[in-house]
Amino acid sequence: MGMTDDQIIDRFKDKLTVAEIKKYGTAQQQAALLQSDDENSLLKVQPKEIREQLMAGVIARMPYDLRVQKLLRPEQVAEAELTKTRMASVNAYLGTSAQDLQSLVEELGHRRFGRRPIVMDTFSGGGSIPFEAARLGCTVRASDLNPVACMLTWGALGLLGGDPDVRERVSIEQKKLAQDVDRDIRSLDIEFDAQGNRAKVYLYCLETNCPITGWNVPLAPSWVISEARKVIAKLIPDPTLKRFDLAIVSGASSEELHEAAKGTVQDKKLTYKLGEETYSVPIKSLRGDKKRVEGSRINNLRLWDKSDIIPHSDDVIRERLYCIQWMTKDTLGTSRPITFFATPTAEDLAREERVANIVKENLAQWQAEGLVADMEIETGKENEGPIRTNGWKFWHQMLVPRAILTASLIAKHSNQQPHGALSLFKYLDNNSKACRWAVSQSGGDGGAKSTFDNQALKTIFNWATRSSVVTPWQLDDLDGEEIISDWGVLCADARRIDNEVDISITDPPYADAVNYHEITEFFIAWMRKRPPVEFAEWIWDSRRPLAIKGDGEDFRKGMVDAYSNMASHMSEGGLQIVMFTHQDAEVWADMAQIFWGAKLRVMAAWYIATETTSELKKGGYVQGTVILVLRKLGDIESGFKDEIVQEVKTEVSEQIDTMSGLNQNLKGYGRVENLFEDADLQMAGYAAALRVLTRYSLIDGIDMTKEALKPRSKLERSLVSEIIDFAVQVANEHMVPEGMSAAVWERLTGAERWFYRMMDVETTGARKLDNYQNFAKAFRVQDYATLMSSVEATKSRLKAARQFKKAGFEGSDFASSKTRAILYAIWEVEKDVDGDDVISHLRELVPNYFNVREDVLALADFIARKRADADPQEARAAGILHGLIRNEAL
Repeated sequence: MGMTDDQIIDRFKDKLTVAEIKKYGTAQQQAALLQSDDENSLLKVQPKEIREQLMAGVIARMPYDLRVQKLLRPEQVAEAELTKTRMASVNAYLGTSAQDLQSLVEELGHRRFGRRPIVMDTFSGGGSIPFEAARLGCTVRASDLNPVACMLTWGALGLLGGDPDVRERVSIEQKKLAQDVDRDIRSLDIEFDAQGNRAKVYLYCLETNCPITGWNVPLAPSWVISEARKVIAKLIPDPTLKRFDLAIVSGASSEELHEAAKGTVQDKKLTYKLGEETYSVPIKSLRGDKKRVEGSRINNLRLWDKSDIIPHSDDVIRERLYCIQWMTKDTLGTSRPITFFATPTAEDLAREERVANIVKENLAQWQAEGLVADMEIETGKENEGPIRTNGWKFWHQMLVPRAILTASLIAKHSNQQPHGALSLFKYLDNNSKACRWAVSQSGGDGGAKSTFDNQALKTIFNWATRSSVVTPWQLDDLDGEEIISDWGVLCADARRIDNEVDISITDPPYADAVNYHEITEFFIAWMRKRPPVEFAEWIWDSRRPLAIKGDGEDFRKGMVDAYSNMASHMSEGGLQIVMFTHQDAEVWADMAQIFWGAKLRVMAAWYIATETTSELKKGGYVQGTVILVLRKLGDIESGFKDEIVQEVKTEVSEQIDTMSGLNQNLKGYGRVENLFEDADLQMAGYAAALRVLTRYSLIDGIDMTKEALKPRSKLERSLVSEIIDFAVQVANEHMVPEGMSAAVWERLTGAERWFYRMMDVETTGARKLDNYQNFAKAFRVQDYATLMSSVEATKSRLKAARQFKKAGFEGSDFASSKTRAILYAIWEVEKDVDGDDVISHLRELVPNYFNVREDVLALADFIARKRADADPQEARAAGILHGLIRNEAL
């Protein structure tokens, strides 16, 4: 499959730099690739095949997140290239006669199920699981309750997986669609200025009246438009009209850039200067926000009518065009047109008004024909923002008039074709009032982000709308791979699917999952009256009442019903594969009860590293996914809690030791990285516990299937929760900090383990309070906060030795521990106490000092190394203490 080190050569993409070769290559590899070993060395001139083979060996030693940057993804390489040297050994091992992966899957399917295997995903989402299953030759059935998810799945299978003729036809139709839309836009003369320049992006902002001064003030958190080009929007006071003009300034000075970056929205307040006076008013005060009461207004904003496309002149919150990015006439149609930013002129504002009038005159007709959304925004956890912050009550009001116009033209000219519907959705995502303008993009122009670039529907103070000609809405990349196996997409509830299935593969909603059933209404509103024929049988509604919510009793019941239904339609010998990622022990307890309720048993749990590391994904961030393999629950097996707990301990211990061993193996191979972080090890421990727990139908005489279906309050602790908590504790006890011996770790108290574990975590820069709390729970440290200097949400920190000082030698396990004595000794070293006195005091404070002296020596050394970056002063003192202990007279 292209994942082994000896297949790196087949995936080779980018050659290595000299610096990379020097950092990761062995001495022999460096000698083979470089002309010399000095700083100015160059690559040797060699045949390409030899050079790439040598570089592949160096890449094999690189950390995972770096190696993937140098390689093509396996699916980007022709399958024949990856399997040409493999199929013979695969056939020999399995006793098959396959020529490729598709024929292998078919042969194994017939052997096991008597047919090509039927794979189903009942939570298909974007369709990646069904697409890959179909690509491997399986018969595929995909379903989702949400029609938007179904449309994406259909697009993956039907367009990217269509035969070459289908992709060619769609490409031709897409070009015609773009030409038709462009022709209509040109005929309206709404995107060109008098010189023939064409608009690229329109920048809008909100504005409001300040209740203190009566001035009309534009709102934006920053007025910087391009840092590279030094372009800003500068506020120019107009005392006569009591308003600010916005002038676009290019080549702004550093002082002007700094001032512009402050914006007029600071700390959720309208903040601006008039002369030397600064005025500030909370945004929520401007809106008149109120405490939520069922059925009452949430603030004083006027709620827009269905016919509204722009604010009224007396609205509290209004909208304003403040900048246009133009493409010069002479460079139109080129791959990189020359652009410039300019203040909207009177002619530009007249064009804006003309667009608004066109939309006003046609809106009712367009909505009746289904070309423009007319659906009301239903409030909810995700969708309240537009109503609360701006008074927008209908989905089309998330777009400015020119975007509504373009969207209607895409809908009209797409002739209800599936690819046209996908293009429309792509346009909407890239042109709503939630598309922020991001400065400092490549080329210095800045760039508009998409609506859902962070999987949430957000409202903002200033946004970007792109002109029709540069908007990424065309499906211009249809390079796919023909899928020849049978497939189908259903828009249906997972609890109602009645298809027979051999292998069910799901990545279900759980716990803090995104509320897609709410935010996809943004798209559903534009399709519900005029869907393509292929999608006409689907219910174009989010069906909120049926959606399986992310937590609580409804979540458990919905998941039990869904997985019970899937289990009832599994063929003899069938499997369910569940992809699951979560750090909360309670969620894992829920999953155990869901599987019991569905009469499924966890047979295996594979922990797969799926994420690359970045500065945003360090410390407590989960790097992978647990792949749970389930079968129907067989004969009734009973057990007792005390016995099961010991089985869980053994299973979790083996799981953690195996994964920790993989990390150590990488280091032995020269790769300085951890594939699995602490959060991964914890989660793998949960999965290992599930393997044990779900084997038993009866625990202490309790029928676990019935127990799983019983309602319970959030405060109620179940038997399963207790066992999962125990699994967490076992997992954490096995997480020996890097650089500490297991023998020393074994002799520490729970509080000491917590302290050194968090000291190790702090070296990664991870200082989220959640980490400290989760580990404190695992190590059963109730008073952990007394050992911390800060308990801020994202800036938590352990106390340094100097912060403990003399206090705290009684009252807890930590207070009387050898670690507390070591910290006191480190503080004395920092205060220049005589070395002999430091050792004397240490001997007095550590019971049985000479019996545990080697542990004390190791712990002092550990602190010296771990605090080197975080607290050099303490690290130096710990190093001195280590020397004093090592050299003391015995």
